[in-house]
Parts: sequence; C-alpha cells; structure tokens
Amino acid sequence: MPYSRSIEKLIKAFSKLPTVGPRTAERFVFHLLRSGKKDVGELTMALKNLIDNIKSCELCWDFSDQSPCEICSDTRRDQTKICVVTHPQDMQVFEKTGEYKGLYHILRGVIKPGDEQNVKFLKIKELLERVKMPTVEEAILALNPDLPGETTMMFLEKKIKEQNPQTKITRLARGLPMGSDVRYADEITLGSALKNRM
Repeated sequence: MPYSRSIEKLIKAFSKLPTVGPRTAERFVFHLLRSGKKDVGELTMALKNLIDNIKSCELCWDFSDQSPCEICSDTRRDQTKICVVTHPQDMQVFEKTGEYKGLYHILRGVIKPGDEQNVKFLKIKELLERVKMPTVEEAILALNPDLPGETTMMFLEKKIKEQNPQTKITRLARGLPMGSDVRYADEITLGSALKNRM
C-alpha cells in the first residue's frame, strides 16, 4: 500500500537534495514524524528564515543576510586581490585557513566540457566587470584541478586578459602531498609538482 500523499510529497522533495536517494529521503520523513511537532516546527522556521533573509551579495555572489556581504563590506580586506571559487562552501574553506585577506568571487558552477551552454548561468560577466576596476591587480583562480575546473580556468584567463591585460592571473600551487610516493602519483600531479618546484 502506498504512503499517504503528504508523506510521498515530502519524500519526493527530500529526494531532490544532492546525494539523497528515495531510501534516505524516506528515512528523513519518518524521522521527522517520530520526532514530533517541535522538531518539524524548528525545521520549518529555519527554512522560512532562510527564504526570507538570505540574498545574493551584489559583488561576490555569496549567500548572505546582507548585500554587500560582510567580506565585501570589510574595508580592511585587500581590495587588490579577488579569489575566484566555484561555490560559497569553497570560500569558507579558504577563510578557515586565516591566510587569505583579499576578496572573493563565486562563479556558482564551472564550464562543463561539451555543455558550453551553461556559461550563461555562471557569474563570469560579473567577474569581468570587477576586474575592470583599477583597484584589482590580481585574480586568483582557485577552482578544482579537474577537467571542468581546468576548462573554466583557461576560459577565464583568456577573458580576463582581453578585459584587462594588466591583471595578474594566478592559480593555486599544486604538487605532491607530504609523505606521498612518487610512483603512485598521477601525471597531472607530477607535472604540477615539477612546474611549482621550490
């Protein structure tokens, strides 16, 4: 016998989340049903709060309670550098290091080889507007070193140079991790380690 329409609807909604299949979605729904109205109410309020208060920063495209966001509004940050990342979560990883004091730009995705149509959904045009500004001296391309990331970085390098040839374009240094064995490293990692040798 199928579940009630309300349960099926919520299972379907949870199934749309990344890495959540129908089985996991079903577990979420029954967990909420067993938890009682207080937990469901808290989840409902948190989701409502998210919808009502979160907006896109007009400069970096992070999700924030304010626009411009806290980082873009902070005049103590280095205004000459923009670190380009794929997702808002990537920005948080860099912030946790405490090493980077510049600004960010979130692309909200990468160019998928063979699907160049998705370029129009990325925040590339907005990045090119920012690198036009005379204060910006360096664009740090901090995308994943996989095929979509590499494709996107090559595309961005070309476009940024066309927009502002004076902008310095850098990438994250890559190489062999400490304690690794050269024999088990792939060609891309080894090539990168040679290129970025000290």
